[in-house]
Amino acid sequence: MNLDHIILTLILLAPLVGAAVLALMPESEGSPDGSKRHAIGALLVTLITLGLTLHLPAHFHYGAEPHTFQFVQNIPWIASPAIRYHLGVDGLSMWLIVLAAFLAPIGVLASWNTINTRTRLFYTLFLLQQVAMLGIFVALDLFLYYGFWELSLVPMTLLIAAFGRTENRRRAAIKFFLYAFIPSAILLVAILWLYNLTGTFDLPILQALAASHAIAATPTALLLCSLAFLVAFAVKVPVFPLHGWLQEAVSEAPTAAVMVLAGKLGLYSILRFSFGIFPEQSRHVAPVLIALGAIGILYGSLIALIKSDLKKLAAFSTLSHVSFVILGIFTFTVLGVDGGVFQILNESLIGAAFFILLGLLYERYGTYDMRDYGGLATRHPWMVTMFVITVLAAAGLPMLSGFVGEFLILSGSMQAVAAHHVLWTVIGASGVIFGASYLLWMIQRVFYGSVGMRPEEVPGWDLTAREHLELWPLTALFLIMGIASPFWIRAIDTYGTITADKPSLFEPTGLKHSETETYSKILSQDVLSGTAAHQEVR
Repeated sequence: MNLDHIILTLILLAPLVGAAVLALMPESEGSPDGSKRHAIGALLVTLITLGLTLHLPAHFHYGAEPHTFQFVQNIPWIASPAIRYHLGVDGLSMWLIVLAAFLAPIGVLASWNTINTRTRLFYTLFLLQQVAMLGIFVALDLFLYYGFWELSLVPMTLLIAAFGRTENRRRAAIKFFLYAFIPSAILLVAILWLYNLTGTFDLPILQALAASHAIAATPTALLLCSLAFLVAFAVKVPVFPLHGWLQEAVSEAPTAAVMVLAGKLGLYSILRFSFGIFPEQSRHVAPVLIALGAIGILYGSLIALIKSDLKKLAAFSTLSHVSFVILGIFTFTVLGVDGGVFQILNESLIGAAFFILLGLLYERYGTYDMRDYGGLATRHPWMVTMFVITVLAAAGLPMLSGFVGEFLILSGSMQAVAAHHVLWTVIGASGVIFGASYLLWMIQRVFYGSVGMRPEEVPGWDLTAREHLELWPLTALFLIMGIASPFWIRAIDTYGTITADKPSLFEPTGLKHSETETYSKILSQDVLSGTAAHQEVR
């Protein structure tokens, strides 16, 4: 057994063991050195986890056969019901795992000065959140996946409730919990119903059964089950109009938590489970989701234009950007799916940089109200430089990473077979214009013009060495991912091509019904025979 066979378990164990160790370390708030003990420990754990995840792209087989997972661990866990410890990655999940591990040490650094009390609780919850996120990305057993999915809800709720910045933090935490938990309970019912029909929680087998139309249920029952999956994931994204929790949660959550609050978990789950298990049903609802994606882009941008609170502006900016991903992936075109997955990475990095920068402003001046700012460019030359680079990446400036994702998504949207796809593409493209408007307007109000009230009253300071260390890796990636995007796309494309080329998802393939059935049978036989061969080898 080499490292490939256990690397995913090691990636999960590193933050889990780290959380246990930090939970056992005593609080030492009396001395400055003692208060940083948990932060130093969390930083070391996250750096170790990042080092382990870099094994994946270094040893990933980019020429592997379609429908295959790599670094697989498939061990029987519970005989009845048939639950397995089944882990694996492919072109969809590999970069998301690296992304989650990459943002973790940056989140610790962003919390270095802002979290000075109850540090043991904060960093223990932060590492548990990392375990849940990584588990979601690697789990190939539905029951195991659901355990990680529910685990991700608990640390985030507690982080918002315990470390929010105002007295509304508990209300925001409860609202986030209820929005996420109620659809998740329905998701569990759908998972158990699916197990009752198929006798398995194993994702590759379920995908093969779905491809061969071998799930013994009526079309209506399958559609309802698929909607249970989709709604649970859509709330977590969030998809317009299920974003009621977003503004308050983003406003209250500490920077390290808000960096991972929206986007990638729900979007990944739609791509992995909704598309994988319910391909036909996903095609049927695609026109609705494309419309909601386009409306969400425009709605988020227009609301952000009228917000004077920087955190609320960032919340609706996030809604607009994740709606871009929804627009792309539900086109079921190669360009749209590739661009959507790439934009998940891009939106997460840009969002992290943006929230860190907003946190730095709040740390210096104690307000998120733009009306209190002004004239900061001369006082903070490095900060305004980082803000401008982040804003230009978010606005989709060519040669930066935001342009690649948005261009691929809009190109794929123009090729979609959904009704009124040209109209939705035009609406989505208008969101790019409005997005640039509110972002550049924010830069002008905060950093240029006459000096505002808070800068006059409170002496600020430019970026410190630690803050440079937080921001430079992110801003460097904006340029690297914009210029060298094929390095990421070559893995993503193995998933995007498969998803778009499935006849059940992409009608204009020219395949007749009989040819579609033949394709599905071949796919089913390939996956099932591979699973049987794997079990025989074991």
